[in-house]
Amino acid sequence: MTERIVILTGAGLSAESGLDTFRSAGGIWSRVRLEDVATPEAFERDPVRVHAFYNARRRAAMAAGPNVAHEALARLQRDFAGSVTIVTQNVDGLHEAAGASVLHMHGQLDQALCATCASRWPAPPEMAPSDACPTCGALATRPDIVWFGEIPYYMDEIETALSEATLFAAIGTAGQVYPAAGFVDAARSVGARTVELTLERSDISARFDEIDHRPATEAVPAWVARLLGG
Repeated sequence: MTERIVILTGAGLSAESGLDTFRSAGGIWSRVRLEDVATPEAFERDPVRVHAFYNARRRAAMAAGPNVAHEALARLQRDFAGSVTIVTQNVDGLHEAAGASVLHMHGQLDQALCATCASRWPAPPEMAPSDACPTCGALATRPDIVWFGEIPYYMDEIETALSEATLFAAIGTAGQVYPAAGFVDAARSVGARTVELTLERSDISARFDEIDHRPATEAVPAWVARLLGG
């Protein structure tokens, strides 16, 4: 039987590239209320503040580079004899910079979205409420980010991949946000082996067959080397 691997990555993977995490001590949500910058209501209430928040995150992401964990996952996807589906909660482009193909379930900082006609286009480094949609002209452009209360992208593709998984790995994610926190249960329900590679114990660690709490830049390359047989 062909091995089918599904990998979920979170903020802990990009933390070692210098990008902020969210729910850890000192993370983004300890400094900024998510209700003020990460909901449709927040954008309607204060688009200037929301754009400023994502402009800062976009600048940080553009300045960052992939680390050895990103590179190891790209190598796994390229060289593994079976299939490897990488799903990320991260909105940076570090997986792609390392050469991987990923499903961005929470959107991408480098993309813009029109709230009126749903057109998408590459985001400029700085976005503002005065930006007009290039398709319909509406002054309703927003970051192409899935905010709290919105449906994540690619759920059909993700559910299909999980239904066929023989191995599921969660890397650098706290296991607090659904539906991603439920992916391990979906994988277990079809008999997949499960691995968690996180710096600290997560809310869902007990659901995994194997746990490694080393930094991602140590744990991920070692795990990939085992899978590739070297």
